[in-house]
Amino acid sequence: MHPALPKNSACVVFRLGRLGDVVLTTGVLKRLAEDLHLSFIYIVKKEFAPVLQGLPFIKEIVALEDRDLAPANFFRFCRSFAAHHDNLPFLDLHDTPRSRLLSLLRRGPTLRCRKSGLKRRLFLASGGRFFRQDLRAASVTQRYYAALGEDVPPAGRLLPVVNLSESELRNARARIDDIFFPGARPLALHPYAAHRLKALPAENLLAFASLLDGRGIPLLILGMGDSVFTGRKGDLSNATSLRELCALLSFCRALVCADSGPMHPAQAVGTPVIALFGPTTREWGFYPAGARDTVLEKNLPCRPCSLHGGDSCPYLGRCLTSISPEEIFAAVENTA
Repeated sequence: MHPALPKNSACVVFRLGRLGDVVLTTGVLKRLAEDLHLSFIYIVKKEFAPVLQGLPFIKEIVALEDRDLAPANFFRFCRSFAAHHDNLPFLDLHDTPRSRLLSLLRRGPTLRCRKSGLKRRLFLASGGRFFRQDLRAASVTQRYYAALGEDVPPAGRLLPVVNLSESELRNARARIDDIFFPGARPLALHPYAAHRLKALPAENLLAFASLLDGRGIPLLILGMGDSVFTGRKGDLSNATSLRELCALLSFCRALVCADSGPMHPAQAVGTPVIALFGPTTREWGFYPAGARDTVLEKNLPCRPCSLHGGDSCPYLGRCLTSISPEEIFAAVENTA
């Protein structure tokens, strides 16, 4: 382990990013807390701070709003933060100009993750010919951990965690019981994604829902977006907070989703994930790595076509439309 992280010390962690990026850090930090008895001051965007609440190894959450990230405001924040936490080790899990600015204004040691950004872009530009083996060798959680030393655990030992209260779990259980029936274990579906081409195709979703209905499997739709299930029992689109989403997922038999952030909270509460990868690929490192998790994808010459999903496709999104409802249903049955 890196000598800059002495046992029983505090450490500053920086990861803004999106939901999945933040959630994925928690398993790494949990491992460090167990091995080195570390605690963490976590700098994060305010909208993603709820997933960090209640974790015993996080002693303070510094939640930044969008206005705090404007250049002048962020510079003032960095100067103020550095003045109060100047000598603490700084774990940079983002490696952006903002995180580098903060590290420059401090005297404490900085440990920075390896993003493999150049390899990912060359892999993409070469149509998957270059660096496939290198990129597949480490998940994002392993790349986070590699900032601390070379003895990196398997991805399955760095799974994310979330700490839900008894009242949050009770409320989620009661909500599911009220929608369906007492003790129901619905299948969760998160069809949305930040980038349009990563979102699951509507026609396939409706056909998949019909397969579930035919087997009497209740379906719980979660996430934020324009739902194709409006009026259907179990459609909670745009109706949950981040922590409510986590609590509801904990009572589901599995989660079917796109390559999107909620697959990682599902992992954090022990719910198996069936993730459909289309324009993106597991080489980017953000795949679900649990023993019961599944990635469905097609081996097409046009994949991957982007780092994040993109907004246009000359093939009409066939990477996702070609994953049939029957294939998704078979994965659900194999997971249950």
